[in-house]
Amino acid sequence: MQTRTRKPTHPGRIIEHHYRRPLNLTVTALAGHLGISRKHLSNLINEKVGITSDMAMRLSRALGTSPDLWMNMQKTRDLWEAEHERTGWEEVKPLPGVQGVGGVNAVAD
Repeated sequence: MQTRTRKPTHPGRIIEHHYRRPLNLTVTALAGHLGISRKHLSNLINEKVGITSDMAMRLSRALGTSPDLWMNMQKTRDLWEAEHERTGWEEVKPLPGVQGVGGVNAVAD
Protein backbone atom coordinates (compact mmCIF):
# COMPACT_ATOMS: atom_id res chain seq x y z
CA MET A 1 0.00 0.00 0.00
CA GLN A 2 0.99 3.60 -0.39
CA THR A 3 2.68 5.29 2.55
CA ARG A 4 1.64 8.82 1.68
CA THR A 5 -0.05 10.53 4.63
CA ARG A 6 -1.23 13.68 2.85
CA LYS A 7 -4.19 13.33 0.53
CA PRO A 8 -3.00 13.76 -3.08
CA THR A 9 -4.10 16.92 -4.83
CA HIS A 10 -7.25 16.57 -6.90
CA PRO A 11 -6.64 17.14 -10.65
CA GLY A 12 -9.36 19.80 -10.63
CA ARG A 13 -7.31 21.87 -8.22
CA ILE A 14 -4.34 21.63 -10.59
CA ILE A 15 -6.51 22.83 -13.47
CA GLU A 16 -7.78 25.74 -11.41
CA HIS A 17 -4.50 26.93 -9.89
CA HIS A 18 -1.98 26.07 -12.61
CA TYR A 19 -3.98 26.72 -15.76
CA ARG A 20 -7.33 28.52 -15.50
CA ARG A 21 -6.30 31.31 -13.13
CA PRO A 22 -2.83 32.00 -14.60
CA LEU A 23 -4.33 32.13 -18.10
CA ASN A 24 -7.12 34.47 -16.88
CA LEU A 25 -9.79 32.18 -18.31
CA THR A 26 -13.32 32.04 -17.04
CA VAL A 27 -14.79 28.65 -16.28
CA THR A 28 -17.16 29.23 -19.20
CA ALA A 29 -14.31 30.03 -21.60
CA LEU A 30 -12.19 27.05 -20.59
CA ALA A 31 -15.20 24.72 -20.69
CA GLY A 32 -16.06 25.97 -24.19
CA HIS A 33 -12.49 25.40 -25.35
CA LEU A 34 -12.57 21.86 -23.95
CA GLY A 35 -15.97 21.20 -25.51
CA ILE A 36 -17.67 20.41 -22.20
CA SER A 37 -20.36 22.09 -20.15
CA ARG A 38 -19.55 24.84 -17.71
CA LYS A 39 -21.26 22.80 -15.00
CA HIS A 40 -19.02 19.78 -15.61
CA LEU A 41 -15.84 21.87 -15.48
CA SER A 42 -17.08 23.60 -12.34
CA ASN A 43 -17.74 20.20 -10.73
CA LEU A 44 -14.24 19.08 -11.68
CA ILE A 45 -12.57 22.23 -10.35
CA ASN A 46 -14.60 21.96 -7.14
CA GLU A 47 -13.52 18.33 -6.71
CA LYS A 48 -17.02 16.89 -7.07
CA VAL A 49 -16.11 14.67 -10.02
CA GLY A 50 -12.92 13.04 -11.20
CA ILE A 51 -10.98 12.88 -14.42
CA THR A 52 -12.27 10.44 -17.04
CA SER A 53 -10.21 9.13 -19.93
CA ASP A 54 -12.15 11.44 -22.27
CA MET A 55 -11.39 14.45 -20.08
CA ALA A 56 -7.74 13.42 -19.87
CA MET A 57 -7.59 13.46 -23.68
CA ARG A 58 -9.23 16.88 -23.85
CA LEU A 59 -6.95 18.36 -21.18
CA SER A 60 -3.83 16.90 -22.76
CA ARG A 61 -4.69 18.46 -26.13
CA ALA A 62 -5.63 21.84 -24.70
CA LEU A 63 -2.84 22.15 -22.13
CA GLY A 64 0.06 20.45 -23.91
CA THR A 65 0.33 17.63 -21.39
CA SER A 66 -0.18 13.90 -21.64
CA PRO A 67 -3.38 12.00 -20.91
CA ASP A 68 -1.32 9.81 -18.56
CA LEU A 69 -0.52 12.82 -16.38
CA TRP A 70 -4.21 13.42 -15.68
CA MET A 71 -5.13 9.75 -15.36
CA ASN A 72 -2.23 9.10 -12.98
CA MET A 73 -3.20 12.06 -10.79
CA GLN A 74 -6.76 10.74 -10.60
CA LYS A 75 -5.62 7.16 -9.98
CA THR A 76 -3.30 8.27 -7.17
CA ARG A 77 -6.10 10.25 -5.56
CA ASP A 78 -8.64 7.43 -5.95
CA LEU A 79 -6.31 4.81 -4.47
CA TRP A 80 -5.40 7.05 -1.54
CA GLU A 81 -9.09 7.61 -0.80
CA ALA A 82 -9.84 3.87 -1.07
CA GLU A 83 -6.94 3.01 1.21
CA HIS A 84 -8.17 5.46 3.86
CA GLU A 85 -11.83 4.53 3.60
CA ARG A 86 -12.53 1.39 5.58
CA THR A 87 -15.07 -0.58 3.56
CA GLY A 88 -13.85 -4.07 4.37
CA TRP A 89 -11.25 -4.38 1.63
CA GLU A 90 -8.53 -4.78 4.28
CA GLU A 91 -10.15 -8.04 5.44
CA VAL A 92 -9.79 -9.70 2.00
CA LYS A 93 -7.14 -12.44 1.97
CA PRO A 94 -5.21 -13.73 -1.06
CA LEU A 95 -6.79 -16.72 -2.79
CA PRO A 96 -4.92 -19.95 -2.04
CA GLY A 97 -2.65 -20.86 -4.92
CA VAL A 98 -3.03 -17.55 -6.72
CA GLN A 99 0.66 -16.62 -6.51
CA GLY A 100 2.27 -17.19 -9.89
CA VAL A 101 -1.02 -17.72 -11.73
CA GLY A 102 -1.17 -15.75 -14.96
CA GLY A 103 2.50 -14.83 -14.77
CA VAL A 104 1.80 -11.77 -12.64
CA ASN A 105 3.43 -11.47 -9.23
CA ALA A 106 2.54 -7.82 -8.65
CA VAL A 107 1.82 -7.13 -5.01
CA ALA A 108 1.34 -3.51 -3.93
CA ASP A 109 4.07 -2.23 -1.65
